[in-house]
Amino acid sequence: MSANLSNSRRIAIVGAGAVGATLAYALMIRGQADEIVLVDVNRAKAEGEAMDLRHGLPFVRPVDVHVGDYADCAGADIVVVTAGAASRPGETRLDLAGRNVAIFRQIIPEIVRYNPDGILLIVTNPVDVLTHLTVRLAERPAHKVVGSGTVLDSARFRYLLAEHCQVDPRNAHAHIIGEHGDSEVPVWSLANVAGARLTDYCIACREDCGAINRDEIFRQVREAAYEVIERKGATYYAVGLAVTSIVESILRDQDSVLPVSSLMQGQYGLEDVCLSLPAVVGREGIVQVLELPLNEAELAGLRRSAAVLQEVERAVGIL
Repeated sequence: MSANLSNSRRIAIVGAGAVGATLAYALMIRGQADEIVLVDVNRAKAEGEAMDLRHGLPFVRPVDVHVGDYADCAGADIVVVTAGAASRPGETRLDLAGRNVAIFRQIIPEIVRYNPDGILLIVTNPVDVLTHLTVRLAERPAHKVVGSGTVLDSARFRYLLAEHCQVDPRNAHAHIIGEHGDSEVPVWSLANVAGARLTDYCIACREDCGAINRDEIFRQVREAAYEVIERKGATYYAVGLAVTSIVESILRDQDSVLPVSSLMQGQYGLEDVCLSLPAVVGREGIVQVLELPLNEAELAGLRRSAAVLQEVERAVGIL
């Protein structure tokens, strides 16, 4: 039986690597869970992470952090999947598809076996491809399968806009849509700072900072993960915080608007593909996918992104 979300907050994290462990740490610091279960094929690694986290319990709200196996996914409100092969330097997210599709075909049925009702939150890359595969394997309504999507990409976009405008990143609002990867699309037409369209804000600001270089900002957003991986081998801090925001919106039924990956069911004429659009995220997962007024270039880019994803899915046997 699934735990009552209003009384218990139980999270299972399948994959105790850098991303999974960082997510557990972020959830623990934010006080977002009463119980965190770490599941990993390398049980010793998971045990080490759980021990390290437990040693910090005197400094946070009470939380039960322990190691389990797939059976311990039972009753979890959310099962977060971070397991899979990691990106190698110079490798795109879509290059990972074949390897991680094979892994997911093994682990998703095991999760579903013990947790038939909870929300499945997919983080492993390529996240859109694996979210779609999970929808097909999970045997539950599609709105209960959520991919982390472009939440992190959008945060990078907001950070760079805020840096240009010299404001708090929380006052910059902008979305990256489509694939979490090279074909993603920046929605410049709806970007705003402090509630004003970006072009209007730049006029009102009156700072002599020069014209915003949209191509350069988007290049930095799109290539950010590759640059981090080249320097330190993996990305995990920002993605851990991004996924924490999704978990929080689900557990607290916040109905936050987040650009998560979900199954398209006619939005902008798209079907049978998972990609990111701003969506209302709450207790039941995807409450509503929003169709915002995109300009023609953005709409064309979104459709190209969907085509890229479907081509990969055909190559790895999902479509």
